[in-house]
Amino acid sequence: MRTMELPLVVGVDGSEPSMRAVDWAADEAVLHGVSLRLVYASLWERYEGAALAEGLGRSSEQVLADNIVDAAAKRAHRRAPDLKISTAVLPDDAVSALLGESGRACALVIGARGRGNIAELLLGSVSLAVAARAHCPVIVLRGSHDNRPYQRIVLGVGEEPRNTAAVRFAFEEAAARYATLQAVRAWRRPAHKTSDHPLLAGEPEHHHEQRAAETLDAALSDAAADHPSVQVRRRTVEGPAHQVLLDASATADLLIVGAQRRHGHAGLQLGRIAHAVLHHSACPVVVVPQGV
Repeated sequence: MRTMELPLVVGVDGSEPSMRAVDWAADEAVLHGVSLRLVYASLWERYEGAALAEGLGRSSEQVLADNIVDAAAKRAHRRAPDLKISTAVLPDDAVSALLGESGRACALVIGARGRGNIAELLLGSVSLAVAARAHCPVIVLRGSHDNRPYQRIVLGVGEEPRNTAAVRFAFEEAAARYATLQAVRAWRRPAHKTSDHPLLAGEPEHHHEQRAAETLDAALSDAAADHPSVQVRRRTVEGPAHQVLLDASATADLLIVGAQRRHGHAGLQLGRIAHAVLHHSACPVVVVPQGV
């Protein structure tokens, strides 16, 4: 987390996943020496307004909002008594509120699901929408993130130019945690490859794996030079990228991917690899947008 004057923002809604996110975020804020900001979105504030509140007294929704952020703040203080903590009840829907906060945060932390219904069982719609559009790294707390740490961070390396924001973030996290960084590049043989294909005649069997290794080295070179204390393990694996990363997440503290964004029918969407790991990772996932 590079911008140390900015807070680490965590979205809370009173659900147990969001309170566990508060615990995780409090530890992370202490680790990085940043303040913690707890945010709850309340549309009641927008539609009813302060004037009505003054005339009728505090509504049940307002009381609920205040109780949620107060409980979250007390929980964070118990976890980290010296941590600087601020709270806010924002007059907006959860996605808009968190996206607004993302421009003034070193990172956002959100639970994998909140108080939603069956449509949000795999991954909360708020989590997915925020990860797709935030201006800062978004950490979605999947998996059993309260377990003993593995001291290992996994970075998925795609076709991006060297020294991307995701690569830099991964090295900084590994340095802060004294963790090993495992950089993974998946590769696939072309479906048409046969021993007698004229375009592949004479091609070494390891050609595609070698290209993957070269891509991995190029992506890591600058950041590795800037963080000589970080132990890096480079790994090339044949297989679908999303499955390779999901397998690696089983023994990792964080899985970090770049935000390969694209414009789809429903607007800005995450690429399919980030989408898959956000739904199924066994550990917290960090989605890092390009350019941060």
